[in-house]
Amino acid sequence: MTGVLDTGWATSTGLVRASNQDSALVGTRLFAVADGMGGHAAGEVASAMATAHLRLLDERADLGPDGIRLALTAANAAIRAAATENPEQAGMGSTVTGLALVSLAGSPHWVVFNIGDSRVYRYAAGALTLLTEDHSETAEMVASGALTPEQARTSPRRHVITRTLGSVRSEPDQWVFPAVGGDRFLLCSDGLTGELEDTEVAEVLRNAPDAQRAADELVRRAVAAGGRDNVTVVVVDHRTAVAASEDTAPRSAR
Repeated sequence: MTGVLDTGWATSTGLVRASNQDSALVGTRLFAVADGMGGHAAGEVASAMATAHLRLLDERADLGPDGIRLALTAANAAIRAAATENPEQAGMGSTVTGLALVSLAGSPHWVVFNIGDSRVYRYAAGALTLLTEDHSETAEMVASGALTPEQARTSPRRHVITRTLGSVRSEPDQWVFPAVGGDRFLLCSDGLTGELEDTEVAEVLRNAPDAQRAADELVRRAVAAGGRDNVTVVVVDHRTAVAASEDTAPRSAR
């Protein structure tokens, strides 16, 4: 069902932050990036809790959208409880975005999920496509026409996240679509997209010969461009062609 998945990942604290509060999960069928936020050490605790709850799903035969949603609900509750019980972790939270290869109706599908402003992209047929929607004030302002995408990149409100694990608003978005061999996926924290334009990201994904070199090069370029935030990327290559059934079409699992 899975075909051949080649993966690579890389992370950096960057040039400004004192610690790295990102976490990554690179499993066999489940992949995720979490970007923690909060006080001293709290952000990395929250992001690690997010990926730990998802890691439990990776080997389950029944891995699917409902299980992912339940795991994220449990992670949200655990983060909130920890923040309540430990005053030094008050206010901690995390974004999380991910990708899972599952079997639905007997055929392979991808599940993409997201809470916050970490992202999943697909690179296929020479084109880079953003698969997730940012949960941020600036994304909402762009959608309403109050800001242009260019203005949003430098807005002082760009770091205000409207949905996170560890908060009241923690419902994930999910999308489900058939798996097609030859696709390359990028999962990343906003430390990458805050430094590199999509055109440069697409250039790296187009030219890198394998997933690990793509991940290494993207992080290297983000740090060289300023490295103002932690940056973490996971690249997943689906190398084996998978024929989707004729009656299968993309559908939303929201």
